[in-house]
Amino acid sequence: MEKIEQQIPTTYDPKNVEKKWNDYWAEHDFFKAGQDQSKEPYSIVIPPPNVTGMLHLGHAFDFTLQDIMARMKRMQGYDTLWLPGTDHAGIATQAKVEARLREEGISRYDLGREKFLEKVWEWKGKYANTIREQWAKLGLSLDYSRERFTMDEGLSKAVRKVFVSLYEKGLIYRGEYIINWDPQARTALSDIEVEYKEVKGALYHMRYPLKDGSGHVVVATTRPETMLGDTAVAVHPDDERYKDLIGKTVVLPIIGREIPIVADEYVDREFGSGAVKITPAHDPNDFEIGLRHDLPRVLVMDESGHMNENAGKYRGLDRFECRKQIVKDLQEQGVLFKIEEHIHSVGHSERTGVVVEPYLSTQWFVKMKPLVKRAIELQKSGKGVRFVPERFEKIYLNWIENIRDWCISRQLWWGHRVPAWYCESCGEIHVQMEEPTVCSKCGHQHLKQDEDVLDTWFSSGLWPFSTMGWPEQTEDLNRYYPTNLLVTGYDIIFFWVARMIFTALEFTDQMPFKDVYLHGLVRDSEGRKMSKSLGNGIDPIEVIDKYGADALRFMISTSTTPGQDLRFYFERVEAARNFANKIWNASRFTIMNLGDFSVEDIDLSGELSTADKWILHRFNETVKEVTRLLEQYDFGEAGRVLTHFIWDEFCDWYIELAKLPLYGDDEQAKNTTKSVLTYVLDNTLRLLHPYMPFITEEIWQHLPHKGESITVASWPEYQEDFYNPASAEEMTLLMDVIRSVRNIRAEVNVPLSKKIQLMIKPNSQASEETIQKGKAYIIRFCNPESLEISTELASPEQAMSAVVTGAEIYLPLAGLIDIEQEVSRLEKELEILNFEVERVQKKLANKGFVEKAPQKVVEAEREKEKDYIEKRNKVLARIKELKG
Repeated sequence: MEKIEQQIPTTYDPKNVEKKWNDYWAEHDFFKAGQDQSKEPYSIVIPPPNVTGMLHLGHAFDFTLQDIMARMKRMQGYDTLWLPGTDHAGIATQAKVEARLREEGISRYDLGREKFLEKVWEWKGKYANTIREQWAKLGLSLDYSRERFTMDEGLSKAVRKVFVSLYEKGLIYRGEYIINWDPQARTALSDIEVEYKEVKGALYHMRYPLKDGSGHVVVATTRPETMLGDTAVAVHPDDERYKDLIGKTVVLPIIGREIPIVADEYVDREFGSGAVKITPAHDPNDFEIGLRHDLPRVLVMDESGHMNENAGKYRGLDRFECRKQIVKDLQEQGVLFKIEEHIHSVGHSERTGVVVEPYLSTQWFVKMKPLVKRAIELQKSGKGVRFVPERFEKIYLNWIENIRDWCISRQLWWGHRVPAWYCESCGEIHVQMEEPTVCSKCGHQHLKQDEDVLDTWFSSGLWPFSTMGWPEQTEDLNRYYPTNLLVTGYDIIFFWVARMIFTALEFTDQMPFKDVYLHGLVRDSEGRKMSKSLGNGIDPIEVIDKYGADALRFMISTSTTPGQDLRFYFERVEAARNFANKIWNASRFTIMNLGDFSVEDIDLSGELSTADKWILHRFNETVKEVTRLLEQYDFGEAGRVLTHFIWDEFCDWYIELAKLPLYGDDEQAKNTTKSVLTYVLDNTLRLLHPYMPFITEEIWQHLPHKGESITVASWPEYQEDFYNPASAEEMTLLMDVIRSVRNIRAEVNVPLSKKIQLMIKPNSQASEETIQKGKAYIIRFCNPESLEISTELASPEQAMSAVVTGAEIYLPLAGLIDIEQEVSRLEKELEILNFEVERVQKKLANKGFVEKAPQKVVEAEREKEKDYIEKRNKVLARIKELKG
């Protein structure tokens, strides 16, 4: 490909670069899967964001991790499909649109179902486009040609197919049960859409009089308004206090209804008075007791949380207003005789935040026990999904082993309508894919579809295979399903992950994905969850506009460990931007020194310097480690390994070392250095590309190479030829020498521009050879007036000194050194060395450590002991010399 610009700009400007490369990638279809069928497929489906509004930092975190894997796999030569899409999010989206309508002074009922749904589709269109724009701003390598929406015709067909199939198998049924009810959204909620919060409430103690006038029974409740629906009082069958009362009746205060005293083992004799009021229409446990004792179910509230006609004089009151009024009335009648403070767990709607009402309702349910049986068996036999981190497998198993039937109907207008039609003549229910024209039982032609829609998670649970075209046996389904990886937050392991697994097993006979990587939540710098109420939310697009997409991506992908929450600090985004600038400057130096050097000129077969061999060795080790860590989904550690190599080794050391041959007269050495610089920079950019796609593409396009885009350039592989631990050892010694000299200069405020005398005493022939070979580097970095290197060197008086592994260093600084100060410094160094010697010797004296630790680890500790003792002896000798 031709170079985009002849000169690389002096500074990196993300705004000028990001749109250009997004457009270029889209124009060339680099992310479109299926273009080369000879490649092995690799697939990820995006957890579809809700079309409720803008993306947040949690989305940016989640999507960046997926993009890292998709980009790496594409570069590794896989036919990679990363499938995008959005979720209709029934309750949440309908709530948003209804809130907007309320601002205009109208409700959905004013519009009617059809007109209201037009408004929601308008909303969906707007926010789906916004989400697409934000995906592009983040630099996500999605295959937009396969984008899906949970209410696409194809996906809707899949939903109907699953519903009808489960119904025909007897796994979907319709029944009257206590469900979680959201009075604001006026819809049922599943158990996991309820958040429980500790609330300071009250326990109300009441006397229910016995019908025969012989006394009363004391009951307690946290919800006195529900007593209007009581149909019994229950006691434990073995409770001696109430044995004679079982079978008698009490008169319900205010209402005057006569209700029985029943015996049931569910009652806790130790709690309160041991007698409990039973309200089968407003409490799940009471509902079960009601079934056992054939009790009537009296509903005293309507769908909006207001009291209904069964509440007598309280009809029309809000449930909490009714509570206040009924408490007052019961106190006046002497029925309510004690109120005590009571902290208890109260369910709140995850969507609207209101207190959830246990409510008797006719709903559609899925029988869960038969559906999850196989998922449990496969997981326990080791043939299930691989959870990363592993600890989430236990959480997943614990939930599905104790699962309850799932209420799947919602009293909404936005969503997949229940595919059930009722005959208005005979009441027959028709559950089928398409609307029936005539009742199969009585021949009547007037059939009415169920008003309810299905829980959003019902359709989301089909996402990995419905997006591939199921129930049709499409090419994509056969090629890319099951998917390889799911990346999502640990907070939806029950909502979504579990449901995808058991649904996929039921309908495709396969696990929907091989691995599931569960990450934590993004929190603010104080560790708090981001929310509107706290005002601590951060818009990822604003961060991108200020710092660039690469800086945000790098920060969020490297600031966490698997499964842990991420704390967001702007300082870390700034550090990531500084890292980008460091890469830019190093690349600019390289490119400006290449001249007309072309891809054909790259030659690593010539004579390599110690620095060349070292950087190739270190790059090679980095390739191996980064690839290994990314394959294990350890994004943070892989990023840290890359940062260390790029910043500390390539930029701070090799580029400086490369200046010697680049600015020298030896043309062969110059070309070799250009080859190494180009090779290492090119391939390092490839390693970094999944994290920082924009800056890496921009720089890569200025390098001599054969290829259209770094997005489809090959992923670096470990090269045995570059393995050179000897060069690494040599460079470590040279860098330690240079670092020590610079540290001494800094300590006594001698600038690098001022020439010094430098004496180096290697501790072996091999060390002397290494230092002599790297003499040019020492001169370049230390600026000595004179340099002596010898194992026979006598230690000079009045000199600054340092001890490194392999050599002693002396800087005779007559007139500049304070002897007492130098002795003090060496004594501090001696303290540190004494501590290290003691620490390592204690470790080696520990029998358990020596016997149980791997031999390699024990040997490494012994080497450390030897090294520390050697350094300590040299420091002791130097102190003795200086003290005379």
